[in-house]
Amino acid sequence: MNAVARKLDSLRDKGAMKSIEVANLLGTRPETVSRWKQGRAYPHAGTEKTLLELEYLVDQLADFYKPDEARQWMFAPQRLLSGASPAELIREGRIDEVMRLVGQIRDAVHF
Repeated sequence: MNAVARKLDSLRDKGAMKSIEVANLLGTRPETVSRWKQGRAYPHAGTEKTLLELEYLVDQLADFYKPDEARQWMFAPQRLLSGASPAELIREGRIDEVMRLVGQIRDAVHF
């Protein structure tokens, strides 16, 4: 199994995310994500960076959310993001804002 496939498996296992959701977050097609998983293609550098950051976020969320809860959090409007969902911000290239919020949540949970 290649490294990208392991990241995709982590998103599925820890974040209950389907390939189509990952594709939408990364601005690509589900077929492309399937080829990554099979090792027949690899993401472009910018997309791979976002994939790695997304996997990191989901890994952080897994410390205090069950997979289905982490997925719901990712797609639900968040008050601390002015009503936007983390998924919307990730699609807009604003993943760093989501990472800051997850850091704040982690700090509050582990206070």
